[in-house]
Amino acid sequence: MKKLKLIIALVTLTSIVSCNDKRTPQVQYMPDMYVSVPYDPNGVDGIKGEPVNLEPVAGTIPRGGHPAYDIPNTNEGYEKAKNELRNPYEASEENLENGKAMYTIYCISCHGSKGDGNGYLSQADKFAGIPNYKDRDINAGSIYHVIMHGKNLMGSHASQLTYKERWQIVHYVEKLRTDLIQ
Repeated sequence: MKKLKLIIALVTLTSIVSCNDKRTPQVQYMPDMYVSVPYDPNGVDGIKGEPVNLEPVAGTIPRGGHPAYDIPNTNEGYEKAKNELRNPYEASEENLENGKAMYTIYCISCHGSKGDGNGYLSQADKFAGIPNYKDRDINAGSIYHVIMHGKNLMGSHASQLTYKERWQIVHYVEKLRTDLIQ
């Protein structure tokens, strides 16, 4: 009998609580789940007072990232790149193979498969005067600079290639140039 009275009391209490006015706010168990905490996107957050969305410290490189290429697209920048830039990757078989694959995608249509400037676009008279690698005084730094900024009719390919792929193409272009000179 005691259990029956307890069950009736619980059912009555539950029905009273559940039948109240739905238009007024009820008790919130976890208020952060219902009401978001506003954050100042350019200042400090609302809870801990820690800075958010700040610029990185000057000179830092993100994890897995590479230094920014800050050599300007000028004749002086070209000379600076030619004199100062060195390829950070070794000329391994894997790097040359991927350099060849990237060269085939992005460069062969103008520069040709041998680097002689006799690609499809040259043969179809779309572009005239595409240089032969053996006629140019180029090195790793100057090749990388031209990939980054372009030169004459050639546009920049920096956005199409990753940092490593650019240097792999540099290895392959140097190999083509050596093959043409011999």
